[in-house]
Amino acid sequence: MGRVEHFTVAGFSLALDRRYEPETHMWVLSLESDRVLVGMDPLGIETSGTLAELSFDPAGTELVAGRPFGQLEAAKFVGPLVSPITGVVLAVNRAVLGDPGLVERDPYGEGWMIEASMPAAARDFAGLLSDPDEITGWFESKVAGYRRAGLIAE
Repeated sequence: MGRVEHFTVAGFSLALDRRYEPETHMWVLSLESDRVLVGMDPLGIETSGTLAELSFDPAGTELVAGRPFGQLEAAKFVGPLVSPITGVVLAVNRAVLGDPGLVERDPYGEGWMIEASMPAAARDFAGLLSDPDEITGWFESKVAGYRRAGLIAE
């Protein structure tokens, strides 16, 4: 993958070259053709705590936006990873299965979770934030809310 430009928003790194699902903190990065990568943003990782284990549905599995594609076990959260898109799993990132900390260390690079196909006819990014101003505003608001709730440190 090429070099990603990161911005610091409320103390967290944020890449504005992708779309974000605001409730689950999953991101979607469009690649060439009909392929996308899916991962988790640093705020989602921070509120989950240290990642202990990840599991993903295998290649060939149909993805449905709003439904689980895997499982996350972390210090503060155990539960499903919810797909931000509808498509088909093409590949899972075996590196993060062996080293979940890679998601924390490099969430926008080598810490991606799955690669999926989204045929152009079925490509639907409804509900995903893509405008840089909208993304940074959402992110700042979420950080402030999480800090007020005591979910993350000041």
